[in-house]
Amino acid sequence: MTEYSEILNTLNIEFYKSFDLSKASTFRVGGKAVVAVFPKNEEELITSVLQAKACGIRFEIIGNGSNVLFSDDGYNGAIIFTKSISNFSLNDNILQASCGTKLSNLSKLACDNSLSGLEFCYGIPATLGGAVAMNAGAYGGEMSDILVSSRAYDIELDKIVVLSKSEHNFKYRKSIFCKKKSLICLSSIFELQAADKNVIKAKMQENLSARQSKQPIDLPSCGSFFKRPDGYFAAKLIDDCGLKGLSVGGAKVSEKHAGFIVNYDHATSKDIILLGELVEKRVFDKFGVKLEREVKYIF
Repeated sequence: MTEYSEILNTLNIEFYKSFDLSKASTFRVGGKAVVAVFPKNEEELITSVLQAKACGIRFEIIGNGSNVLFSDDGYNGAIIFTKSISNFSLNDNILQASCGTKLSNLSKLACDNSLSGLEFCYGIPATLGGAVAMNAGAYGGEMSDILVSSRAYDIELDKIVVLSKSEHNFKYRKSIFCKKKSLICLSSIFELQAADKNVIKAKMQENLSARQSKQPIDLPSCGSFFKRPDGYFAAKLIDDCGLKGLSVGGAKVSEKHAGFIVNYDHATSKDIILLGELVEKRVFDKFGVKLEREVKYIF
């Protein structure tokens, strides 16, 4: 790990040793990473990955930490954060953005230019790379609805490739990036539609108000903890099991929205995992439905 740190220092790539991961997760839990890297552009991102590979160091690529759960034991390797890689451009109705760009910023940019298609993103605390990888969606919209193509770095081939929309293999909360771990999303292109700015703004505000009224955004969480099972809604299944308010340690099933597990009292990642497992068991025992976690556990 010393060799890796020395290389990053020589190349003037920002990094921190013994980095507290709880500060980089919307769950506000997690131990320390041996090294946290904050590349400022695509070149530094690719270099950080290649050097980690060359040094035989484990690594994970993270955006804003909004859909991850870090282990209490930390991470014995490098966590590479993309949130400093935030560039975007607009040409007529075509939007291009880098992997670390915040979704809400893109929503506001589209609105300011009277372009519709990103209203559903407003208020989602994610960066573009993770949102594309997970085919993020809300309020009737998904990334796959507007995406044209993505540029990605293929670690195995050591080259940048361009993926068409069909090559993303989009499914509910899945894409090729979930299956092929050697691919890192660098940027994406979206096609938006001209519309009345006031209508767009009203829809964004409607979505934001719905989040504020229905979701426990005042407490640390990862958003929806479980994916939507085919033919069901995870939150309703959990609620119908009477699990709202169920807690393990400092983790609790939100009383406001049963699909959220929240950190209400200095929870550990172990608390959250155990509570998630308990919820899964109760739902399966009562309804025979197996819940699948949406959150990514990094250990």
